[in-house]
Amino acid sequence: MTQNIAQTGALSARGLTVGYGDRDVLRSLALDVEPGRVTAIVGANASGKSTLLRGLARIMRPKAGSVLLDGVDIARMPAAQLALRLGMLPQQPVAPEGISVADLVGRGRHPHQRWFRQWSPADQAAVAAAMHATGIGHLAHRPIDALSGGQRQRVWIALALAQDPDVLLLDEPTSFLDLSHQVDVLDLVASLGEERDRTVVLVLHDLNLACRYADRLIAMREGEVHASGAPSEVVTAETVREVFGLDCEVVPDPLTSSPLVLPAARHRRHR
Repeated sequence: MTQNIAQTGALSARGLTVGYGDRDVLRSLALDVEPGRVTAIVGANASGKSTLLRGLARIMRPKAGSVLLDGVDIARMPAAQLALRLGMLPQQPVAPEGISVADLVGRGRHPHQRWFRQWSPADQAAVAAAMHATGIGHLAHRPIDALSGGQRQRVWIALALAQDPDVLLLDEPTSFLDLSHQVDVLDLVASLGEERDRTVVLVLHDLNLACRYADRLIAMREGEVHASGAPSEVVTAETVREVFGLDCEVVPDPLTSSPLVLPAARHRRHR
């Protein structure tokens, strides 16, 4: 008898080893992602952040271990079934030349298509809702290559939303954006978890933004989970030194009371 497992968006890794050729980037890694929360993966360059996200998304096959979605090994899930449950937005996605915003967002509905059920009113409603949630409805007929960086990033997030997965993985969604657009995108990401109880996992370079927007942090160091938990538990001067090789002072953020990292200046200007 097959056991019915409630779908909550709980993602976990058990003994996960992932790498390129003979080089292992992740080694026997174990972690649990809390469902319905925003989790940020942080760490120095080449610490394994993006590789971890690719492993969780089954873009990279593990050499050993497993990734579980609500207790089920995703390696055993049909691709179409996994696409309905889990969506990933990679770094610097590329759109077909000349495609409009609405057409690109509509591609997020492909996992829901079947030979006996093509485009439906439900698909149209899902696309409209995704565009409304990301504030890009007025751009529907614009070609995506005519948009600003911040607008394009919102379109890609809308595509992922139209897919309507339980778990959304985002690899550096704020890369190449100015500070204002970074805040806009992260405000949007935070709202996704709150409004839909969706599990969101994202890779971020900015530790202070990660502390401000994430419910949980996973700090990576040399392919291993160095620390995980609430930002107030993970971000200490000692952990920042061990993970980033940076001396700092950690103080409460005056706006949110989340940890705020103040790097120690290596070179001081004399006035």
